[in-house]
Parts: sequence; C-alpha cells; structure tokens
Amino acid sequence: MDKEITLAGSTDSQLVDDVLTSFFARSKSRAEAMHPDYRTMWEHLETCTVGGKRFRPRLVMTVYSLLGGTERTTAATVAASFELLHTSLIVHDDVVDRDFARRGVPNVSGTYRNLAAAQGSSPSRAEHAGLSVGVIAGDLALSNAYRLLGEVDTDLATRQRLGDLLDEAIFASAAGELLDVLAPFDPTPQPVEEVLDMARLKTAVYSFEAPLQAGAVLAGGDHLLVNALGEFGRCIGIAYQVADDLIGVFGDESRTGKVGWSDLREGKRTALISYAADQPQWPRIAALLADADLTASGAAEVRELLIESGARDQATRLAADLTERALQALVEPYVPQALRDGLAPITDVVSERVRA
Repeated sequence: MDKEITLAGSTDSQLVDDVLTSFFARSKSRAEAMHPDYRTMWEHLETCTVGGKRFRPRLVMTVYSLLGGTERTTAATVAASFELLHTSLIVHDDVVDRDFARRGVPNVSGTYRNLAAAQGSSPSRAEHAGLSVGVIAGDLALSNAYRLLGEVDTDLATRQRLGDLLDEAIFASAAGELLDVLAPFDPTPQPVEEVLDMARLKTAVYSFEAPLQAGAVLAGGDHLLVNALGEFGRCIGIAYQVADDLIGVFGDESRTGKVGWSDLREGKRTALISYAADQPQWPRIAALLADADLTASGAAEVRELLIESGARDQATRLAADLTERALQALVEPYVPQALRDGLAPITDVVSERVRA
C-alpha cells in the first residue's frame, strides 16, 4: 500500500508476531528431527512472514478490540492463522505466475531455483525444483493456518464459525485464482461484472471479508453485524483492487515501485480494460496489450487511449461508488459507531488512491 493504514488495535501486532514466532519455532524443531534440509525450508517459509504490514491480522484485532474483546492472545492466534493463509497464497501465487522474487529478493521458489542452479542443474531443472519447493512450502502454510485456528481457546461453536470463515476464504481464493489463470485464454475481455467477481474471489474474501468477520465472531457479534462487516469487506476489497489496477497503469512509478506498463505488457484483465473493450479505441488498445516488447511510448499511447475512451473515468467512478457502498453497509443501528470510526481509515486510503 502506498499509504499506511492506521487501525485501532494495531499495537496488538506484536502479539501476532509472538504467536507466529512460537509457531515457527515449534515447526522448525519438528522439521529438524526429520532432516536439516526440512528445517532450512521452514526457515525460508518463515522469512515470507517477516516484514509485512500484517494487514489481515490487524483487521481481526481491530474489529475484536472495538467490539470489546479482551482475550487478546486468543485473538492474536486467530489473526496469525490469517497471516499464514496470506503467506500460503502468495507463495502459491508466485508459483502460478512463475515469479522467483518478491519485493526485489528471491522468494521461496527463487531461493531453491538458485540453489539448484548453483549445484549444477540446468535452468529448466533448477526452475522446476524451485517451483516444486514453492508448492510444498505453500501447502504447509495453508494446512497450518487450520492448525493454528484449532488452537484457539474458545468455545466449540465459535471455533466452528471461525473455521467456516477460513474455509470459505480458501475456497473462494482458489476459485479466483483459477478464473485468473483461465482468463487470458479468452481473447474477448470479460464483462466488468465478471472481473469484479474474480477480484472478490481471489482477494477481497480472504483479505477483507473473512478477517473482519472473524474479529466480530470471536468478540461475540451477532449475525447481522457479521453480515454487515462481510458486505463492507466485499465492497471495499473490490474497490481497493479497482484502485490498485488504476494505479498499476496510471500511477507514479516512484510511488508504486513497479514499471508503469507492466500490467499493460501482461495484458492484465481489469475493470479498466473491460470498460475500454466497448469503445472505438479498443482495436488499437488490443493491438498493444499483452505485448512482451511493449515500450514506454507504446504504454503512453495505451494510457492516452484509455483516457480518451472514458475507461479511466468509469473505473474511477466505480471505485468511488464501491467505497460509498462499503460505508453504507456500516450505517446500521447494530453497527457500533466506534467500529464505523475505527474502519474509516480503510475507506479513506482507497479514496485517496482513486484520486491519485
């Protein structure tokens, strides 16, 4: 995120760190008893969880705190399970995308690809080794997200509700990833509604909806409140993705940290592109999209055409409308004012991204 989101209860992030540190210490000890290489892999997996903003855990802790929850260590365990889920999904996403670095450094797959290459493997064999370890590591993070949730000190009914939320997040993310993988095989851009549904499944459910709802469930919130938080999370999660896609094309490279035309060169399917597909400028845009040799001048032309077609304005309005719908989901008598105020920074940041 370009701007840090300040959430109430974010000081509890240290508790989440403590839970994860304890979890990885236990896991590395178990792995060491089996084989030193297995422990090393766990060390690399742990590295994936270090240095992140802990956004999903902070959502859990924020909602729990604002609803009067006091068992913070218990909440931190729930929050840590969502961080492990996030870890598993980014490790697997890198495998799907055949990416070998994240934030400028080798990821799990990149680390083991480099290791295999250093030991004399051919490039293709080294790549296969790296991707294979990425699958293994991601599977372990995923299965242990469930394991951590099983350690939560609460009543059985609450634990089951939390388990259902985690399961739905995983199930939806898999569906979104599948649709994302299959989308490029269809030369016709998807309708906006399908793009938004894919964004919800792949990202919004596990990044926004489920963590928000988990915090409420753990705090004893009723189904009306839990549903309202789910609607808020759905709308703001999709809005955030639409805004992120706009920034990926029109954002300042010094702020985004990515090449300004990488999304265009990849031919990423977004609401922006779906809007453009219905306009007279589309044939020229389509001729430039997904070109591995796309140049800065070509990307500049696409940007101008996206503006000329009105696609940028439409996507901007869409993100703003979704943000407003998210806010309206919380304007209910059963949603405490303190919770509305505490979640406001999320909508503020999305609004700022839309205006960027």
